[in-house]
Amino acid sequence: MADKNFYYLGTLTKPFGLKGELCAFFDVDDCNRYLDLEAVFIETDGEMLPYIIENLQYRGNNQFIIKLQDVDMDNVREFVQTELYLPLSSLPKLTGNRFYFHEVIGFKVIDEKAGDIGVCKDFMELTNNPLMQIDFNGVEILIPASQQFVTNVDRENKILYVSTPEGLVDLYLDR
Repeated sequence: MADKNFYYLGTLTKPFGLKGELCAFFDVDDCNRYLDLEAVFIETDGEMLPYIIENLQYRGNNQFIIKLQDVDMDNVREFVQTELYLPLSSLPKLTGNRFYFHEVIGFKVIDEKAGDIGVCKDFMELTNNPLMQIDFNGVEILIPASQQFVTNVDRENKILYVSTPEGLVDLYLDR
């Protein structure tokens, strides 16, 4: 399990060429943000260890060729299927109704129709449909974590305002 101070960037997928390079998939929305990346972190024996990037080439479709310092043809296979991480502190600040999942955990969630529906506890990252897990007095409520349902993010007061589809909250709360 990765350290909570880091976020998942992607995975090293297979060796590339004869210089100890690897193919990498970056699970990000904007690959251009990562073109000048200088280091990545890899979890090893429960610790996040930094690896200096000697060379990074974007190949399109979230695919990169990456050369890490101290990785060569002798040990490159040890890194295949290894997950890459970056510190949360490296993420740009979001404003308005945009937010990172980790940022709103612990926020009170208020629905425009149902009112206070609990506290955001976590997110389930399903393919193209992440769900916000909300605790309402021991009852779990799941709502889509889509921008279309978020009406306001009040960072100062730690409140997330949402407008859920008609009847969704009622499915969980016997109202």
